[in-house]
Amino acid sequence: MHGSYECVGDRDHRRYVKGIGRFMVLLGLCGFGMADRSEAAEWSLSPSIGAKGVYNSNLLLTPLPHHDTYGYWITPATEIAGKTERLDVSSRLAADIVGYFGGEDRQFTNVFAPLSMRYRTEKDLLGFNGGFTRDNTLLGELQATGVVLQFAQRNQWTFNPTWTRTVTEKLSVQSSVQLSDTTYETARLADHRVVGGSGGLQYQLTERDQVQLSGSYTDFRTTDSLLPFRANFPGINMSLTHAFDESLTGTVYGGPRFLSSTTQTPISSIDADETVWLAGGSMMKKYERASMQVTFARDLTPSGFGLLIQTNRGEVSGTYDVSETLTCGLNVVGMLTTGKAGTAIGGTFPESRYVSVTPKLTWRFLEWWLAEISYMYRWRDTDNALSTAESHGTTFMVTYSPSRFSFSQ
Repeated sequence: MHGSYECVGDRDHRRYVKGIGRFMVLLGLCGFGMADRSEAAEWSLSPSIGAKGVYNSNLLLTPLPHHDTYGYWITPATEIAGKTERLDVSSRLAADIVGYFGGEDRQFTNVFAPLSMRYRTEKDLLGFNGGFTRDNTLLGELQATGVVLQFAQRNQWTFNPTWTRTVTEKLSVQSSVQLSDTTYETARLADHRVVGGSGGLQYQLTERDQVQLSGSYTDFRTTDSLLPFRANFPGINMSLTHAFDESLTGTVYGGPRFLSSTTQTPISSIDADETVWLAGGSMMKKYERASMQVTFARDLTPSGFGLLIQTNRGEVSGTYDVSETLTCGLNVVGMLTTGKAGTAIGGTFPESRYVSVTPKLTWRFLEWWLAEISYMYRWRDTDNALSTAESHGTTFMVTYSPSRFSFSQ
């Protein structure tokens, strides 16, 4: 599916831009409040700027007649890191200034403001991951879910505080809270909010084996949909991690989710209950000059269509260092997506299949200069008529990264 792009109102745009600054300042102050004033802090700042040219034969992955699209990306960024004996803080502030022409004439700006914090005591580890992301649905949501929404900007806040308490040398207690708020700059997609939490035990069976048992609860609801939808799914999850050797690690996990949902219609409400089994696994192998990772996951994911979708995702990625300055990589993603407990805007949600293949070559040709060329093939198919579509895209990017600035206090 695809549709026209709609610009955001000035009021909403200013609200999100101001929110970024307030968020970073607040979390930074909280982090320093947690640190002992007597501890020495080391800070580093790593600025960079990249320029990218792109070509895509079918940017919207539409089966309808279309034209080739060309574009440019300008990406200024700054990596920030701070460290004391107990506290670690890191962030990468970045923006994408994007222009497309040809098949799609668009100009927009993406913003990325993540924040990661870790604070350690003798027995406790307090963590936080979150921040603000403003991206395009074709950039973020497509690769995460395999579903083509529309050419629209997405604004997303995420907050994920965690706490781990060491009980014994082998046993620890873990807990976390999840909050995300997502809005789209078009009335054709449904804004939504996710609130949840989890808690459980982690036990070190042997030097190489670790088992974790946890319970979780997640509440998903739309905030502006024509057909309001809400779902909650408590669940149980068990995972096992095994280190085969120093370079090979594998993880498997799985458990049930007890899904209950309510869809409001102009006439009445539709209630549904279902048990969904989620599972996944990953394997990571490191070589002297290469690394490879294989993952599979079945998950329930929020969607801009105003419902939960079930994604079955498999991914293979790897890199190989040809020399000290030349690296090649490959990423392959395959997804099967179905609707769960809800109705998509404008009708039922069709089953969707998506594949992307991306080889990439990276060359550090000077001390501060990096060049990257990549190709991406994408294919998708749904149960709708005339639904098969594919695209070919190429990207060439040059990045300038001067020396890192470091200071301590």
